[in-house]
Amino acid sequence: MSRTRLPNKLLTSLFAIVTVAVLGFAVVDASSAGAGASARSKLTIMAPAAPGGGWDAFAREAQQALRANGIVNNAQVVNVPGAGGTIGLSQLLQMQGRDDMLMVTGGVMVGATVLSNTGESLADTVPIARLADDYNALVVPASSPYNTLDEFVEGMKKDPGGHSIAGGSLGGIDHLLSGMLGKAVGVDPKDVNYVAYSGGGEVLSSLLSSTTAAGLSGYNEFRDQIEAGTLKALAISAPDPVDGIDIPTFKQEGVDVAMVNWRGVVAPPGIDDATRDELVAIVTELENSPEWADALDRNNWTDSFQPGTDFEDFLVGETDQVTALVKELGL
Repeated sequence: MSRTRLPNKLLTSLFAIVTVAVLGFAVVDASSAGAGASARSKLTIMAPAAPGGGWDAFAREAQQALRANGIVNNAQVVNVPGAGGTIGLSQLLQMQGRDDMLMVTGGVMVGATVLSNTGESLADTVPIARLADDYNALVVPASSPYNTLDEFVEGMKKDPGGHSIAGGSLGGIDHLLSGMLGKAVGVDPKDVNYVAYSGGGEVLSSLLSSTTAAGLSGYNEFRDQIEAGTLKALAISAPDPVDGIDIPTFKQEGVDVAMVNWRGVVAPPGIDDATRDELVAIVTELENSPEWADALDRNNWTDSFQPGTDFEDFLVGETDQVTALVKELGL
């Protein structure tokens, strides 16, 4: 039985039509995934980092408080790790107009966007609210010969290269703090041996394996190991002593360094004013819930709630400050 063969040109044309149709469907399907869906019925919170880190913990605390109080019917967390949160940011910026999406952000992302020089920044998002502040701790393994910040600084001044400091992505709070520490004690920030990892879990692993001499990350990412005695805390980056945290500040130890690791949430670009107001209302209800108050207390986070335009103004000032700091440190 003979079969009729279609001309090659016709086959090519048909293939092109089918391909365009399939791709067109995929694009429309992806772009409309959140269209028309109310954040009250289903809200997705993006943690732009790997599971186990500070942003992930923050997102999951928010998820639990939203669920417990019935603020939204369904809240889920998705992780998009990498590059100080800039990979997650890039994805968020492609979700134009999605009304059921929030992304956790913080000071780490501001520095990462400044250093990445991609042209994308938090200014391209819709700021919803700043929620809480955290502080970074400088720690060393239990086997380290250093028991105080002064001892570590003296060793670092003599041999910066031999005193590696593990931390998160380049441009983040950890990185900036390491440069500020170097400058404050007379070490060129460019000579500080900063080793960047993708998240707090990897930083912790490098310390427990003695791959690095010291580590900088959020206090909560080290807390269990500090309490267990496998890590020694030398200083915390808070401007003043923090209730519930028995670690001296850098300033108390004679080093003029302080930096706040703030955290908040932003929405995709292109949402209308009504959607923005609804998201601000949802996060305000979260802020006022007893479960969130408990999360603040358990994690030693400082309440720094700034909704809407107040948070937007803060972001402008924060970006200017971090940009100037990056230039000053020569990073």
